[in-house]
Amino acid sequence: MAILAMLLIQKAGAQSLPDSVTQKIDSLFKTWDGPGSPGCVVGIVRNDSLIFSKGYGMANLEYGVHNSPGTVYHIASVSKQFTAYAVLLLASQGKLRLDDDIHKYLPWFPDVNQKITIRNLLTHTSGIREQQQLLAIQGTGLDDVVMQRHLINLLSHQASLNFSPGEKRSYSNSNYTLLAEIVRYVTGRSLRQFSDSAIFKPLGMTQTHFHDDYTELVPGRAQSYGRVNSTHVINKYLNYSFVGPSGVMTTVNDMAKWISNFYTFKVGSPAEVNLITAKTILKDGKSLGHGAGMDADTYNGWRQFSSDGADAGFQTYISVFPDLKMGFVVFANEDDFNSSGKAHTMTSLFVKDTIQPVIERKEEKKDEKTAELERDSFMLKKYLGNYISEEGIILSLEMSNHKLYFRYGDNLNLLIRDQQNVYAAFETPEFKIKLYPVLGDTVIRAIMPDKYYTLKKYVNSTPSGDQFLKKYAGRYYCPELECFYHITLKDHHLFLGSNKYDDTPLTLMGTEHLRNDFWWMNHLMVTRDKAGMITGFEVNSGRSAHVKFIKTTL
Repeated sequence: MAILAMLLIQKAGAQSLPDSVTQKIDSLFKTWDGPGSPGCVVGIVRNDSLIFSKGYGMANLEYGVHNSPGTVYHIASVSKQFTAYAVLLLASQGKLRLDDDIHKYLPWFPDVNQKITIRNLLTHTSGIREQQQLLAIQGTGLDDVVMQRHLINLLSHQASLNFSPGEKRSYSNSNYTLLAEIVRYVTGRSLRQFSDSAIFKPLGMTQTHFHDDYTELVPGRAQSYGRVNSTHVINKYLNYSFVGPSGVMTTVNDMAKWISNFYTFKVGSPAEVNLITAKTILKDGKSLGHGAGMDADTYNGWRQFSSDGADAGFQTYISVFPDLKMGFVVFANEDDFNSSGKAHTMTSLFVKDTIQPVIERKEEKKDEKTAELERDSFMLKKYLGNYISEEGIILSLEMSNHKLYFRYGDNLNLLIRDQQNVYAAFETPEFKIKLYPVLGDTVIRAIMPDKYYTLKKYVNSTPSGDQFLKKYAGRYYCPELECFYHITLKDHHLFLGSNKYDDTPLTLMGTEHLRNDFWWMNHLMVTRDKAGMITGFEVNSGRSAHVKFIKTTL
């Protein structure tokens, strides 16, 4: 199979593909290939050349401009690899060290009584909260103008971290905003200026830049759109004037030059490529498949480096196969477009499996493991029930026919015995549930490859009378973000709102947790004084934790 793959790639190297292959690629994107639809641009790189590139659908619906390989796209978080590469180039030049404390370069960043290194920023292991979420809590919308100085002010007031640096990995755009400021501190130039001279110009990427001024004209750029239904799309505006986690504008033609740098090393060396794609190692020694701005894994047995991004209506993805000297690009300007999925399907036409598949007797393994659960079932019954973590993760343990399941959202998932007091999801065994008998039947831990959550059992039979609910009502202030929210009691229900957002219903989970529909703070954990009176709440939601609000008065 590997030989067949190489023969196909060598044939592709002639800079033209067989009609049968191009027809298969076209069929992947035919839904968007019309005058009334946003679409995408795609590219396939072999060695240092584009062997296929094409645009589908429209770059701008209002002006009737078609997508093409020369259309300029905002590539969202795919930008992070360029920020990381800039930092790694500076490290190679001896101008900084990856294990330096960031306060050496960012003296304005708050002292959180823990060392945060540049490496922590690169690998999302710093524990620093997510800037987009903090902005949303303040009342800044996703289509509002956001400047670099706004983010510096925001991050300079962070009062605590989500977790100790190096303990976990939590994706946070804040990390890469800080990396951009480190580049500025070390070089005396903006990230845009430094990357232009150190990366883009040397590679001949003449249509690529970090877009740090939202008012700047960019000829040939794509507009982004949101899909409402099969016949209706809307504009989705992007008014960012910050760079680091996002902000690169480029074309498929230019990205081909960047992809080839992963195996030609025209800028930098194998050392920088190895660092940008190296697996992240946590404090406990656990190795993760995430690098610095890129993920490193395998596809059909071949080494693969990849990254994706999403901003407004842009959906972007690139992958590099260094051993095959190939790469794939899909940039889309519609928000429900699955760029990574389409890229994987396109990749499968070229990158064939290196080994014959092994047929695993999965059902027999399941029967064997679930038989062990029958022996455990008496002990497990006391753990059945609803659990919630400080971060607002909710799941339940359930049992049917002596088999253990966990429910997350609307999905019921079978658990099989992995080891003593540890049970793994049958379909995704990297997800595990650990029980803690020494703590009674009230605590479990949900373990994932890059993080874990401690969950406590709660009883979902909270009193609902007005006298009880009034205890939660009040005005709440966040000193860190300088904003207010209110909890009000209306028609026997609690509601959360502010002067920026309409009220949303609050649902009590037990007595200490409040859920709602605001994505930026959909889980609130109540704080109390020694007498049990409510003093405030913490926002523990998504990528931000321990954001404290103090209860005042209505």
